[in-house]
Amino acid sequence: MTALINVVGAAVVDSLATPTRLLAARRTAPPQFAGMWEFPGGKVEAGEAPEAALHRELAEELGIEVQLGAELTSGSDNGWRLNERASMRVWFAEVTAGEPQPLEDHDELHWIPLDNCDEALNLPWIPADLPIVRALLDRVGAPAGEHGVSMR
Repeated sequence: MTALINVVGAAVVDSLATPTRLLAARRTAPPQFAGMWEFPGGKVEAGEAPEAALHRELAEELGIEVQLGAELTSGSDNGWRLNERASMRVWFAEVTAGEPQPLEDHDELHWIPLDNCDEALNLPWIPADLPIVRALLDRVGAPAGEHGVSMR
């Protein structure tokens, strides 16, 4: 059996202490995911710690430095299953240097308000990232739009 490919992703928020916005990145490739939204990040290289890989990927893809917060756990040691060959671990992150720019693998970035689940869930996410988005919204306590609740 082939070992799982380890991927890391960042739930970049405007504040680790009181998150109100989440940064989503729109993919340019591969073709089946082009135009869909995801958590920025990428593959962990051989011998690289997951957290170090995430710092490297965010610098390459978005030109930012971050402070990592808590991991958004999936209940599995391997993280969130992306497909039969890969799984992803996701950490909350707050920008400490730089302004996020779509430098590599993305053509657009969007700050999503976390005060309404519908707005976050209505983006066309890569299918494997959607359960992670739902878990993140549950974790930060974002109200559902259909209930008419708003934190504004």
